Amino acid sequence: MNPTLLDYYRLPKDLCNEIDSLSPSEFHAPGFFRFGAKTICFGKCRIGVSKKVAGSERFDALKNLQGEGRAIELPFDFSEVIDNLRLERYREMAMPEKDSLVTSRAVRKLYYYLRKFLPVSVRRHLQRLYFQGWEELPFPAWPLDCTVDTLHERYLRLVMDASGVSRLPFIWFWPESAPACLVLTHDVETTAGRDFTDQLMDLDDARGFKASFQVVPEKRYAVSDDYISRIKSRGFEVNVHDLNHDGNLYQSRELFLERAKRINEYIKKFGALGFRAGVMYRNLTWFEAFQFSYDMSVPNVAHLEPQRGGCCTVFPYFIGKILEIPLTTSQDYSVFQILNDYSIDLWKTQLQLIRKRNGLMSFITHPDYLIDPRPRRVYESLLDYLQQMVARDRIWPALPGELDHWWRARSQMKLVRNGEGWQVEGPESNRASVAFAVADGDGVSYEFAASHDREGVPH
Repeated sequence: MNPTLLDYYRLPKDLCNEIDSLSPSEFHAPGFFRFGAKTICFGKCRIGVSKKVAGSERFDALKNLQGEGRAIELPFDFSEVIDNLRLERYREMAMPEKDSLVTSRAVRKLYYYLRKFLPVSVRRHLQRLYFQGWEELPFPAWPLDCTVDTLHERYLRLVMDASGVSRLPFIWFWPESAPACLVLTHDVETTAGRDFTDQLMDLDDARGFKASFQVVPEKRYAVSDDYISRIKSRGFEVNVHDLNHDGNLYQSRELFLERAKRINEYIKKFGALGFRAGVMYRNLTWFEAFQFSYDMSVPNVAHLEPQRGGCCTVFPYFIGKILEIPLTTSQDYSVFQILNDYSIDLWKTQLQLIRKRNGLMSFITHPDYLIDPRPRRVYESLLDYLQQMVARDRIWPALPGELDHWWRARSQMKLVRNGEGWQVEGPESNRASVAFAVADGDGVSYEFAASHDREGVPH
């Protein structure tokens, strides 16, 4: 069984015939191609690739499967393509030309030097100029990209067809058969945001939610032991947010290693497990220097982030030993300041799309931007909507640390036969559920065993 497909679904080993993926060495340089009319991939492919996203429609790998039965072969390496998307290896080829200049080291350094002298209105104007045309970016898909998840579903369907089965068991994604997961996080960027933390906890608590607060440990504001203790004493989490939030964490390998060492020290000092980089800047190939358990710096689709790209999935995934908990909804700053939208309409759209994929609904909001009455009212409307959704659909509201614990436990679970049925073995197996992927049209849908059936849970 392909290890990437196995890890995603936690399938029983050796239950199905395998679909062979060809070795990447058999292909030319990586580029864009399709796996079905609307599913854009990036990697090496035997039938050809395009250097531009727009040209990918000429190369549909789904139409070029070879053989039959056990001999079916994909004209690309499935695991490589999944890694390329999750790790954003396509970024340079998909990036608009202006991004290369604007995100260059010199320009970024100049901007962050001048930033402290620029009024908010001027910064907002410059940011809107940079983001001009964002809605025309063809890849990843806006407002949510599920390419990684669609690829897994289509690959699984091929495996099922090759094995002559129409129903295949796997370990459900979330505990207690929850149909999806909700995670709230707050990045604290300024002294004013720090001082608003208690009021923001009050807003969350009033709706029954807990969240994590990511704090900047150096230069921005003082982080006292009392401040950390107050957050934790109320059942909220504390994580590290960059080092000093100056946009330079990944500017050079030497600087990064020096800062990563200090970040690791703050992780221990705060008793934190998680991290998020400032401005969502990221270089996933350097993560081995970090000592935290999970990261939250990769957006699902980053059209409204200074660093474009996106991981194209609504589920957590491992980067080495670190669990990536992707951001799957738009940041409050982007909605309010870039889009000038003071409603929850975009968030509702994204939530509905994530719910259909049984995925992770993760949010970033900032106490700094919720102090004024207008955005605060919008956030309260969002909390009210989430409260109703969680109660109605039995969504799992989790702290990122709880999600990290669950996903690591699930990665060690095994699905084994129990008479004529199946059972889950491994850590936290008492919270796990057996689900089934069912042949449905050209793809699959999900359902539970009869004892776990519940209206509206899978799709």
